[in-house]
Amino acid sequence: MSKKILIIEDETALLYALQSQLAVSGYQPLAADDGEKALKILEKEKPNAIILDIILPKMDGWAFLKKIKSGEKTKNIPVIIVSNLSDEASQARGIELGAKDYLVKTNYTISELVDKIKELTK
Repeated sequence: MSKKILIIEDETALLYALQSQLAVSGYQPLAADDGEKALKILEKEKPNAIILDIILPKMDGWAFLKKIKSGEKTKNIPVIIVSNLSDEASQARGIELGAKDYLVKTNYTISELVDKIKELTK
């Protein structure tokens, strides 16, 4: 059974690229382009990990992260934040809110991100 990875990203090209790379790497990607859609997916699915952007329409990544970390069924799902917000305060906030890692988009390739997911879902 392949591991499910929920990708929450509103940048369509990046979302498709992540889905494709994860599928090729043997994962089952689930996708949402905003926090509200992601919460609906979590009602039906239990992913092994979540890739989360912060700047999203409808519900941003901060609100989404707070919500899932306070939920009994979702609090233990590992989250990697992948964002363009590169300031230290944002990175510290992400870890404080329960993310396992915080990656700045411009500093990582998609294959490096998939490697992080592999580590996280061992």
